[in-house]
Amino acid sequence: MSAERFAALWGSLSPVGKAGDDGGYVRHSWTDADMVCREWFVEEALDRDLEVEIDRNGNLWAWWGEPEQGGAVVTGSHLDSVPHGGGYDGPLGVVSGLLAIDRLRERGVKPAKPVAVVVFTEEEGARFGVPCLGSRLMTGAFDPAKALRLRDREGFHLAEAIGRAGLDPERLGPDPERLARIGSFVELHIEQGRALDHLDVPVGVASAIWPHGRYRFDFTGEGNHAGTTRMSDRHDPMLTLAATVLATDEVARMHGAHATVGRVDVAPNATNAIAARASAWLDARAADGETLQKLVDAIRLRAERRARLDGTRVTLATESLTGEVGFTGDVSRLAALELQAPVLPTGAGHDAGVLAGHVDTAMLFVRNPTGISHAPQESASDADCAAGVEKLTDLLGRLCQ
Repeated sequence: MSAERFAALWGSLSPVGKAGDDGGYVRHSWTDADMVCREWFVEEALDRDLEVEIDRNGNLWAWWGEPEQGGAVVTGSHLDSVPHGGGYDGPLGVVSGLLAIDRLRERGVKPAKPVAVVVFTEEEGARFGVPCLGSRLMTGAFDPAKALRLRDREGFHLAEAIGRAGLDPERLGPDPERLARIGSFVELHIEQGRALDHLDVPVGVASAIWPHGRYRFDFTGEGNHAGTTRMSDRHDPMLTLAATVLATDEVARMHGAHATVGRVDVAPNATNAIAARASAWLDARAADGETLQKLVDAIRLRAERRARLDGTRVTLATESLTGEVGFTGDVSRLAALELQAPVLPTGAGHDAGVLAGHVDTAMLFVRNPTGISHAPQESASDADCAAGVEKLTDLLGRLCQ
């Protein structure tokens, strides 16, 4: 696979969803940009004479061979993005999957098992708040009734969004027959760090995904006039929120973990008014489940302590929680052995982590020289991406024969 050939297909997708002058992407699930990305995938799949279908949860599938045969070798990733995110997180795995099928055909491979490229929906959780929603629903890891009640920031329910796209919201939920068809799953992804850059190699193999969760803090105080309310009379939830953000950083460092408050919501959100309420979303990750729980508990206790000082109230709710995922099956061992690539863990969640509890799963990473992800500076060279396609082709070729 030449770098030029990778660049040609990549260039046909990369303009979609670019927002503003920062070069970042806004491709939220079921929005216009996401629908254009989906149309691109369908067209590219049909150009390759692949059979395209959309499942009950909105995930897109392109099949080489008969799905009903079972034991399918599946690759792919997602096309949605975080707000103003990088272009490679997700789409790289989809583009690479299509190119890997091209390369398998060019090598004269006659697969003994069906091969598919999948596009999972709402992997980032950027619109409806739950990451890996498409794969979680398919595997039964998320309640479809709860999913239908999810709302985006504009107040639209998930049911409305998928209904507008022509899907039946009542069919949302576990898809055991489809899951049973999959024999192995391989997800190629941009590395979200600089381990491969430091090792000076283009492709690596994942060993594990750290346990991680998303949590919502709600702070309640007393709204009042910013100019007439004495400082001693205030019950300002923004003070509690700010103290919680500082505690998050401190506690995470103490536990050798990662914790981030990257989103807040304030009401009434007026310059000349003391806030009545505020919410903050915590993203927490650690090397093991016990440390993760200690981390979140410690942040909650610090928030509650500060709330008592401020005369405010605080509650904490878990929005999603994923345990540690180890890629220890035959496919991952084969990848590490055959591809002669370094093995490294990651703190980022992926659809592969959801499927790993049901299907023999592996992940490949492509070097990211900036080490930045979920931001416009995320990058990879065409040559490294082409190398990733070749490694993916090698692995899929072994699995499908």
